[in-house]
Amino acid sequence: MTENAWGYRETSGRLQGVDLSGFKVEAVDGGIGKVDRHSDEAGSAYLVVDTGPWIFGKEVLLPAGTVSRIDVDEEKIYVDRTKEQIKNAPEFHREKHLGDAGYHGELADYYRSGGAFGGRPL
Repeated sequence: MTENAWGYRETSGRLQGVDLSGFKVEAVDGGIGKVDRHSDEAGSAYLVVDTGPWIFGKEVLLPAGTVSRIDVDEEKIYVDRTKEQIKNAPEFHREKHLGDAGYHGELADYYRSGGAFGGRPL
């Protein structure tokens, strides 16, 4: 767990310089899509995940603190949330929310509380 929703956990296996674009993203109960974009900016690290047909082609923004493990060899990122928790997160619109501090705060609060179903908080 991490107090900072926007930072990778030391135990996640995040290696500097590794491009995560195209990595598959796995929730605790199955795949949710692939990384379309990511940021490693200190205090503001995140993944933008293209969900494909799972949520009708929408994208979701996942704070780096949701990442439990990265497997570089398999090109997979594991997050410690369920598909339902991710689906119920505040809706993400790339052009509106990427640099929006208010949205980032709302999203961090959602995931810190464990999401809509009281899962593990960040």
